[in-house]
Amino acid sequence: MDIQTLDQGQFFHIYNRGVNGEDIFKERRNYYYFLQQYFAYCSDVFEIYCYALLKNHFHLLVHVRENVVVAKSNGQGILQLSASKQLSHFFNSYAQSVNRINKRTGSLFESPFKRKLIDDASYITTVIYYCHYNAQLHGFVNDFKGWEFSSYHSILKNDDTFLAATKVLDWFGGVAAFEDAHKERYGKEGMEKFMIE
Repeated sequence: MDIQTLDQGQFFHIYNRGVNGEDIFKERRNYYYFLQQYFAYCSDVFEIYCYALLKNHFHLLVHVRENVVVAKSNGQGILQLSASKQLSHFFNSYAQSVNRINKRTGSLFESPFKRKLIDDASYITTVIYYCHYNAQLHGFVNDFKGWEFSSYHSILKNDDTFLAATKVLDWFGGVAAFEDAHKERYGKEGMEKFMIE
């Protein structure tokens, strides 16, 4: 797979961190703005299954939508949105805003963003656990359920506004099975083998 290609119909684990380990979320409102910009730039090309936003890095599990096209504003034919370009626009928009507010210059994220093709059903499950457990794994909280900036609670509420929450719950077999799986699946020792950042 070409590193710039995010093939339609595929699942990808998208992740990145701040350049030189710098925080990419400088204050609380940055987390919300990141999600807002994701929605603005990427919701037409991706379904998001889960996310975790940590101080200096993030994780997204996305499914690339198929046959995504938009009408050109000049009315000349159709334009197929590029998943990679939309992600790039999203990251650039977020970084420019953080730079402007914090009077900083230069790259905010390591470049290019990282992506892993998820072509195995069990790995989709593992990435969902990994994303939700990530804040605890890195010591930001003692219990991952206490971290506000992951998709865990939105999925429990079956909130499809931003996430493919219904699809995630169906994947696990319902709310109770989703909760039980997160209780049983991995302790810190088990999750360390999946560590990426």
